[in-house]
Amino acid sequence: MNEITIGIIALCFLLGLFLSGLELAFAMIVIGVAGFSIVVSPEAAMGLLANDFFDGLASYGLTVIPLFVLMGQIAFNAGLAKHLYDTCHRFFGHIPGGLSIATVVGAAIFKSICGSMAATVATFASVAIPEMDRYGYSKKLSTGIVAIVGGTLGALLPPSVTLIVLGIITEVSIGQLFMAGIVPGLLVAFLFLIVIIVWCRINPALGPKSEKFSWRERTSSLPNIIWPLMIFIIIMGGFIKGFFTPTEAGSIGAFAVLILCIAKRDLTFKGITKSIEEALRTACMVLFLIVGSTILGHFIAVTTIPAIAAEWIVNLPIPRFLTVICILLVYLLGGSFIDDLAFMILATPIFFPVFLKLGYNPLWVGIMITLTAGVGSVIPPVAVCVFIIKNITKIPMSTIYAGVVPFLSAFIFCMILLFMFPQLTLYLPSLFVK
Repeated sequence: MNEITIGIIALCFLLGLFLSGLELAFAMIVIGVAGFSIVVSPEAAMGLLANDFFDGLASYGLTVIPLFVLMGQIAFNAGLAKHLYDTCHRFFGHIPGGLSIATVVGAAIFKSICGSMAATVATFASVAIPEMDRYGYSKKLSTGIVAIVGGTLGALLPPSVTLIVLGIITEVSIGQLFMAGIVPGLLVAFLFLIVIIVWCRINPALGPKSEKFSWRERTSSLPNIIWPLMIFIIIMGGFIKGFFTPTEAGSIGAFAVLILCIAKRDLTFKGITKSIEEALRTACMVLFLIVGSTILGHFIAVTTIPAIAAEWIVNLPIPRFLTVICILLVYLLGGSFIDDLAFMILATPIFFPVFLKLGYNPLWVGIMITLTAGVGSVIPPVAVCVFIIKNITKIPMSTIYAGVVPFLSAFIFCMILLFMFPQLTLYLPSLFVK
């Protein structure tokens, strides 16, 4: 057998190992080492295993991941999302579907200090859905908006673990990716608001009005929003202007959120230890995925599959935008069967060079991949965000999926806009190019 045949068989075995229940990180390590042993030699495979593990886990650049995750876990365990949601409720609750609008706005602000998609979904499933239930909101609307907002804004808006990992594996500037994700993230949030308004205008029973708060009550709650936004501005401003590195930005952000939560007496010592424990667990999972992807990537590279696939796809007799759509459909389907972050780590080393050969800007490509993978996290059969909401609320998954479907139109429209106007993604990063 030649190297290409060995590589294809190995990828089939990888899928089989994953379907057997083995964690994808370990499956990638097993297949990568075994394949490298066959194509090169067992001695070289053992050297590859040792070098990739050491280089991956000893990399200073990867320390940014646990720090941004820790920042999000502190905010999550301190209940900052509840304060944000209460403030947004006071401003928007009195209009039809207002609590759903408050959920979108609150989640967007919470994401400015939380790098974890799962934490965002779990937080608003615990905070927003019971409140919407209290006012008689449809289960479809309440669960659908939490799932779709957490899964997509969680991936696009900085600080996003997805964008950090994407920047590491593609060697694209994390700061530039963060800036590139802001406009598409806010655009998606705005489109969600339009869907809510139209849906509740057609069927007002979906989102009844809550009580109307006075302007004094509204303005008195504004510090709940101002402080998180100030932290976000300090982190992103210093990061983009080069005052500190990504790792230093994560450190400053985690420390600032910790001080804010302690000053507001929202965080106990038990909450701090729980935040550290959860951040370590999440960070270790992500780091092992990166190491596994590196080992598998070195094996796939020696089979020459990425280069041949890129050449074949580029030379297809179809317009390049159709080629891009086909690749993004692969990400969409893969993210719906495998955890979206894991599939992105697995597929990006293969498809990213194709995008570059087609002449697309790497920042635009990164945001399109992230957006597509985020959608994969809320559609069946393996929808992480839907599973989290089901476990917290005990609402049937069919109901949650029914609530997600109307919001998928926002994604379709957003992706069309990004195709037609790439500057929506590239304008902000261009302002900070030295």
